[in-house]
Amino acid sequence: MNNPLTIKVFSDGAVLDTMLKDLDTGLVTGFTTNPSLMKKAGISSYLGFAQEVLSHIKDYPVSFEVFADDIIGMRQEAKRIAELGDNVYVKIPVVNSKGQSTASLIKELSEQGIKLNVTAIFTLDQVREVVEHLTAGVPAFVSVFAGRIADTGVDPMPLMAEAVQICHQKAAIALLWASPRETFNIYQANQLGVDVITCTSDLIAKLSLRGKDLEHYSLETVQAFLADSKSLGFKILEDENLPS
Repeated sequence: MNNPLTIKVFSDGAVLDTMLKDLDTGLVTGFTTNPSLMKKAGISSYLGFAQEVLSHIKDYPVSFEVFADDIIGMRQEAKRIAELGDNVYVKIPVVNSKGQSTASLIKELSEQGIKLNVTAIFTLDQVREVVEHLTAGVPAFVSVFAGRIADTGVDPMPLMAEAVQICHQKAAIALLWASPRETFNIYQANQLGVDVITCTSDLIAKLSLRGKDLEHYSLETVQAFLADSKSLGFKILEDENLPS
């Protein structure tokens, strides 16, 4: 696939050293975090972590998610998070844990000029509702979890293709492909005209393989297998009493 990559690649994680390493690749132009990633990284202070990240990353979008499960709490947290920096996007889930839509809050915050990243979107109906409630011209990401959709056996490509058209009906609204499962998803998203894709550090690293000669890659793979077997000291014929 030789077409140029126009999609923006964001690093998804909650380990500052890894985030900065990804930034140094020159491929990453934004960052996303979430409560699950923070738990995995052992973050003990939400605001402390956010402030440390923003002291290093000032020129690229960084998304931080609310923790509250009710509209009042989400509103309060969203406003506090937004105050942390001009490059901050506040992540609001499309529904709370009870399945209640957050559309009214999305509308309110967007009208106030708060940059949003509406997350955990899985359906086109959700995409339409979110875009309807976002204010044109106020930057926002509409994060569709294409990878998790694919996990259910559903091809996310048709959904994402239509989501591109819906999001681009309003200025400054960007479609974000979330939860990719392989580096090829970056090329798929790019082909559709998706604006942003969030990737773990290991997927970003594999972008260096773009255009690699496959025969040479085959040879390198065999050489790696051989090196590993030698390092382990495997001996098939001497390990067992095999018939001659």
